[in-house]
Amino acid sequence: MERRLSTTTQSFEKLRINGCIYVDKTRYINELMNLGDQFFLSRPRRFGKSLFISTLEAFFLGKKDLFRGLDIEKTENAKGEEAWTEFPVVSFYLSGGEFSSRNGLRDRLNATLNECIKKYDLTGNYSVEGETLAVRFYNLISNLYHKMGKRQVVVLVDEYDNPLLKADSIEMETANRQLYKEFFGVLKDQDQYLKFVFFTGVTKFSKVSIFSDLNQLKDISLLDQFSGICGFSEEEMTSTYGPEIHELALAQGMSDQECLAELRKMYDGYHFSKNADGVYNPYSLINAFADKDFNNYWFESATPGFLIKKLQESSFTPEDFADGVEATVDEIRDYRTDNSNPVPLFYQSGYLTIDRYNRRFRSLELKFPNVEVKYGFLNSLIPYVFGRRDDDKPSRGQRSDKNRCRFF
Repeated sequence: MERRLSTTTQSFEKLRINGCIYVDKTRYINELMNLGDQFFLSRPRRFGKSLFISTLEAFFLGKKDLFRGLDIEKTENAKGEEAWTEFPVVSFYLSGGEFSSRNGLRDRLNATLNECIKKYDLTGNYSVEGETLAVRFYNLISNLYHKMGKRQVVVLVDEYDNPLLKADSIEMETANRQLYKEFFGVLKDQDQYLKFVFFTGVTKFSKVSIFSDLNQLKDISLLDQFSGICGFSEEEMTSTYGPEIHELALAQGMSDQECLAELRKMYDGYHFSKNADGVYNPYSLINAFADKDFNNYWFESATPGFLIKKLQESSFTPEDFADGVEATVDEIRDYRTDNSNPVPLFYQSGYLTIDRYNRRFRSLELKFPNVEVKYGFLNSLIPYVFGRRDDDKPSRGQRSDKNRCRFF
């Protein structure tokens, strides 16, 4: 039987229907539900966030057949009559779209509401009309709950921060923040109608009211328990992609063990908590298997403009990042646009990863995770960011003071 790789699909349903290879992450659904019901997860781009949101969507829609043979099938079937219950789901996929225009974010949110109104036929007694977008969202949730037999609503938000990062001016970013405050702020008062809420993003904006007003969202980004929720562990890679590893080795004239060593060097090394084992970049790994070659796939998929801009505004040099930097846990957990230190954004974006944890000072030593990132950074970002004359650069001590970051 032909083994099918997919380098582009982020739909769990499409992957399963088409018989594509899937690394089973469904056990994390049970772990999340045992821990609570409202969460936030930060991970770099192209690391599997959208696929996990899509997996949650299929699960809460009760699509049992898609989960055949996966971890969650056993635990769900053990529930008896309560197994595979269908809940109303409202999903906001924000990874793509035009968010620099005045009404870009508003139009996207409104389109999602309209899709749900049509899907669940919310008309007549279940009308969700309202004077503002926030009121429409509030009415949508409460009316879904009542129309679906008092089944609580699931709200999934993928790449919430994309409209903020893509805003081409401070005014547009401020406008999008204010819209978020009004729109998602309604979740605070609707706990009785909500079954499960899950937000993902690259960054966690500390001043966005999603996280100041919605303090019930539990941030799982740095928890050991969920360090492997995105990305592939070594065991997951070898047990799932054994034939692909062998074919890649043959194509490169290597033994399987030599191939594994090269894969580790190129794509492993991401640590998303203080004590967890490393994980591989899934996007690069699957592309390497598909092409039977070792390339810098993650960098070729585009370098975010917001990161280039942030680095251009900073006073860091290539040597600073090559040697490694240090930041506190609080600094890398939250992102502030007025913070001149680019290190937290570099970590959240996946260009730096946790190397060691200093328990005494609650600080993290951050380094490049692997060869792909290190040399991709040196070859791709430096021409944009560090095109300054050496005599324009401040001294090393000045950089450390300004950015509140020391080097090691």
